[in-house]
Amino acid sequence: MSTGTPATWSYILIRLLFKFVLKIFYGTIVIENAELIPEDGHPCIVTANHSNSLTDALLMVTSRRKMLRLTAKATQFGRGTFTSWLIESAGTVPLKRAKDYPDGKVDNSEVMLKLMEALEAGDAVCLFPEGMSRYHPSIAPMKTGVARLVSDVLSRNRDDPDFKISILPCSVTYMHRQHFRSDVLVSFHEPMTFRPNASSLENPELLAPVDFNNIRELTAKLHNTISSGTLDAPSWDMARTAKLAARIYAPLGTQMSLGEYVRVTQRFLDAFKSKEVMADELDDLQQELKHYQDQLVQWGIKDDRVRRPLPRHTILYRMSIRLPWALFLFLLCLPGLTLWLPVFLATFVAVHNFKKTGPIFDTWDEIAQYKLVYGLFSGLGVWALAVLLTLPCAALTFVVVPVVMWMGLRWFEDAVASFRAFTALLRLLKVGKPTLEAMRERRAGLHERIMRLAKEIDLPEDPEEHFRSAGGREKGRIMGKWDAKARYFSLKRRRKRDWNETLRLYDKVDYPAED
Repeated sequence: MSTGTPATWSYILIRLLFKFVLKIFYGTIVIENAELIPEDGHPCIVTANHSNSLTDALLMVTSRRKMLRLTAKATQFGRGTFTSWLIESAGTVPLKRAKDYPDGKVDNSEVMLKLMEALEAGDAVCLFPEGMSRYHPSIAPMKTGVARLVSDVLSRNRDDPDFKISILPCSVTYMHRQHFRSDVLVSFHEPMTFRPNASSLENPELLAPVDFNNIRELTAKLHNTISSGTLDAPSWDMARTAKLAARIYAPLGTQMSLGEYVRVTQRFLDAFKSKEVMADELDDLQQELKHYQDQLVQWGIKDDRVRRPLPRHTILYRMSIRLPWALFLFLLCLPGLTLWLPVFLATFVAVHNFKKTGPIFDTWDEIAQYKLVYGLFSGLGVWALAVLLTLPCAALTFVVVPVVMWMGLRWFEDAVASFRAFTALLRLLKVGKPTLEAMRERRAGLHERIMRLAKEIDLPEDPEEHFRSAGGREKGRIMGKWDAKARYFSLKRRRKRDWNETLRLYDKVDYPAED
């Protein structure tokens, strides 16, 4: 059996480098069902939703296949930029898009031939069936290229009884795709495996001459599989409302694994979209949830503070702890922050200028990519400069500088979280007990309606008991009181209380305007 194309040194370097950079940029990257990835030498087309430009491809590259052949729009090649070099060095195949050419005519037959040859050699190929990356809450209608490629490869190998090819669907969910220290879920689905052996009636419907209805049917199946594992919403408002419904239904924070949280949110989202159950109530429930979240944002507090109100003396006591602790951690991370400052400034300026080049839907899908690239270069520059300025002890600073930068970032996250908790407690005092009591009654009504909806869509009746015991141990998840206390002082990772957290002084629950 073929073992596939060996990975080039540049591909190995890129994979290691960006595996490291992605782990710094995103707080948690959870990979589900990695064991479903076909072994090296098995022809495989990895397909995923495409909402975050080059970052999506980098997540795929860090999979356990030793070589993953990527595709990218042809206009990215030969530009003399780092991104262009990165794409070309990774063995990426250029795809021409009709929208990039004045006459709208393109010929990708040579590209398809290269992809077929790569698959026949036992390689894995990564394709994004949407055909484009875009900043939008929903998955775009998928193009038929993947199904046609499978049909062509099967037809070319129809006389080989041992030949088989798989499509590996993958759903990628970003909590906040462009924000520093947010979280990502990568879920692989069961591979779809095809064989050309027409005599055994395994997949004759895909052998040439093929009925195009069979191509459309396979594309629709692929779309349904990918969308079933991520948040596919018709609007940002509906995605926001579904997230709130999930938090009210199971207010467990990171005691609930990231995969479970996404799937529960997706179940509520599907209910809001289809309205197959409680149709008369769902529109009103969505509006009530939106108004409730708007009020929380206006006050600057979280739903959990309404659910579990705190006495005034407890609020004051916690404030007296949170503020000194935040200041202590801030002082502790100052050396690391000094080294991080040029990195933050470089990425801020680069992204700020990039946003001016186009509308949100056309540019915001590349923000994470810009932050990763500029952060990488400026970070390496800071490291190199620190080593050069301390040449007599360069061997020491070569190791100490990245350690100090990591620890600075690690403790800065805790400092921000502690100060965010302090300001939230301060806002609770401003809101006042009578107002919070009225808000709590409002929440109780919403909770009752959400639990009724949860029963209709077959979610567990006791979510707290169910999800505390379900799922595996994941980074960010807290398992008991001792783990919660130990995680706070961990040098390796920061304790998160909510999958919605980013490195900000406020909770990120809103999205850009629809226009």
